[in-house]
Amino acid sequence: MTALPHRYSLLAVVSLAIVALDQATKAYIMHTMYLHESIPVIPRLFNLTYIRNPGAAFGIFASSSSAFRTVFFVITSIFALGLLGTIFYRLRLEDWWGHLTIASIFGGAIGNLIDRLRFGEVVDFLDFYVGVYHWPAFNVADSAITVGVISLLILFAMEKKKGSPASEPAPQENQS
Repeated sequence: MTALPHRYSLLAVVSLAIVALDQATKAYIMHTMYLHESIPVIPRLFNLTYIRNPGAAFGIFASSSSAFRTVFFVITSIFALGLLGTIFYRLRLEDWWGHLTIASIFGGAIGNLIDRLRFGEVVDFLDFYVGVYHWPAFNVADSAITVGVISLLILFAMEKKKGSPASEPAPQENQS
């Protein structure tokens, strides 16, 4: 049996680290705060606020039935994870930034999928605001997905500018 290629080890380590951090922070919030409790961290800028989001980003689908949301988000997550896996596989072997980016998004998607399967909603607690203007609360998984998607867009833009698309199939790895 051969060892996992380096890039698959990177995918596993980064994704699992994000999932572990995401789930640990959510567990801490759920066990130390009441639902809708808010603790100021940086006055007039940042609170820890324990909420649960039954919908997607910005509360999309929040008013849909629980059964619909569960089926929709599980199918969407599986599709997204498959797409990420395809992109990951097609990246050049030396593209560590691309691999790290995909691993970040992958880990975030799994973190939020775990919440949806366990609770039917996602635990959010990072609450940034200025005055009365609040950014929707989010969590570690959301942060990993957002940073990963922005990074992936930058990567694709840079690859396109160089004339060497990131979507070219990767050379096959040595199986021996």
